[in-house]
Amino acid sequence: MNLEKVIFAFFIILALSVNTSFFISGLIAPDNLQAIELWLALSVSLICTFLKFGDRTQFGSTVLASSLVVDILLIAAAIIWGIASFDSSALLSTAQTATILSLAGGALVANLLSVILLIIETSQLRR
Repeated sequence: MNLEKVIFAFFIILALSVNTSFFISGLIAPDNLQAIELWLALSVSLICTFLKFGDRTQFGSTVLASSLVVDILLIAAAIIWGIASFDSSALLSTAQTATILSLAGGALVANLLSVILLIIETSQLRR
């Protein structure tokens, strides 16, 4: 068992799980979006990106690219949330919430792609 691959797989699956949690909670109750969930999704995603920087394989570069997409989308969502929170002391508007959730949904798709690529890479390993 390769501990480095286990750690990376753990974080990439955690990133997908946390992002899914944030996205679905926003769909169910948009008024109750939690900034801590977005921050956690972004933090785990950044860890995944950092862990993938040494990989020189084609799968590694594709997973790195998808991790960078997730980072950019979640950073954009965090910036929009930050600007909205400084703009007014009220709750997020419907348009702001929709934008944040749309960006998180795009990040969710990229996270899902990363997990699918991880599964493909793992299935191709020789025993």
